Amino acid sequence: MIEKIIEWSVKNKIIVISAVLLLLGASFWALKKTPLDAIPDLSPPQVIIYSKWTGQSPSVVEDQLTYPIVSILLSAPEIQTVRGVSSFETSAVYVIFKEGTDIYWARSRVLEYLSQIKDRLPKSAQ
Repeated sequence: MIEKIIEWSVKNKIIVISAVLLLLGASFWALKKTPLDAIPDLSPPQVIIYSKWTGQSPSVVEDQLTYPIVSILLSAPEIQTVRGVSSFETSAVYVIFKEGTDIYWARSRVLEYLSQIKDRLPKSAQ
């Protein structure tokens, strides 16, 4: 089978060279016209709230800082997940929004909900 293809290619050099040049030109054209995103953003829109409360243990940070923030943000619109992590002197709350949510809209919603509980959070926490 391969011998017949090689034999046909040798006899029809013009057709083979034309086909190679046509495929090469089509490949070059497709390379130039195909949009390419070098670093695609695969993560959903998210807002991270990082808080620091000097001198406090993880359990105190969890009870008085992380938990109130997580509980108020659960009722915000377009939210997929809210995760809170507490450690020594720090709290991080990850608010993950549904796919397609505008990041600026998401940030403004988080600020809006945080302003509702500002009085319930410790004054010395930043």
